[in-house]
Amino acid sequence: MSDARILDRGYRRYDGARLGARGAIGSLTRQSALRALGLRRTFWAKVFPLLSAIIAYLPATVFVGIAALFPDELLDPDAVIPGYGEYYSFITAAIVVFVALVGPEVLCPDRRDGMLGLYLASPLTRDTYLLAKALAVVPVLAIVTVGPPLLLLVGRTFADAGPESFGDFLTVLVRILVSGLAISAAYTAISLAAASLTDRRAVASAGVILLLLVTSVATTVLVELGGSERLLLLNLFLLPFELVQRVYGELGSEPQLATVELVAANAAWTLGAGFLVRERYRRLQVTR
Repeated sequence: MSDARILDRGYRRYDGARLGARGAIGSLTRQSALRALGLRRTFWAKVFPLLSAIIAYLPATVFVGIAALFPDELLDPDAVIPGYGEYYSFITAAIVVFVALVGPEVLCPDRRDGMLGLYLASPLTRDTYLLAKALAVVPVLAIVTVGPPLLLLVGRTFADAGPESFGDFLTVLVRILVSGLAISAAYTAISLAAASLTDRRAVASAGVILLLLVTSVATTVLVELGGSERLLLLNLFLLPFELVQRVYGELGSEPQLATVELVAANAAWTLGAGFLVRERYRRLQVTR
């Protein structure tokens, strides 16, 4: 027989700091962002986010390196280094892959593993839970939507192909931030919407990529067959990047679309996807 004995029973009162809903949101945001990046997880969980980030930064590194190594007499930096809005065409695939990975990674496991009920037993409500998840995804996506153009700005500045004055530098900086956050916000809503429809990360990730490709191909084909050019406002692959061109004062690949239409369409898709996520979670039955 074992000699083990129970000497005392009971619960000990928690005497630590009580941070309330704000502390719970901050904690969940940090943990979700770390999970999305694969930190504190296995090596394989880090591979795809790391590769996507490398692909996003690689063109900027190459362009800046070429302009820095070759003197102006041999190479014109303006001819070698793309514009800030144009740069996104080099990293679109990396952004899409990153988007397809991040949203499902922060949302699906909680439902699949039964953690959602535990979170909702804390000061978090369904709305604040979703707020924390969105606050985690947006800055993570900014790694590939804001970071590379910032690197390009610094590189162009050192290669004497950047803004001519400090005021111009600040203007470009603001445009980079607005552009990157606009892409992040739209794709955060779309990726979370896809993740809200299933608790399987692979299915949600495939759904994000499929949605972007189908809307792109379908709207392009319909326009080429004689449909209204406004059908391109349904092209989720095009919309955020076309809006970025307007932020930099350029017309982009679809000059027939008015800027106000692009802003309205991006806002509608972002808010619509966000509404879908909220409705899905409002009706979701959770056991606490």
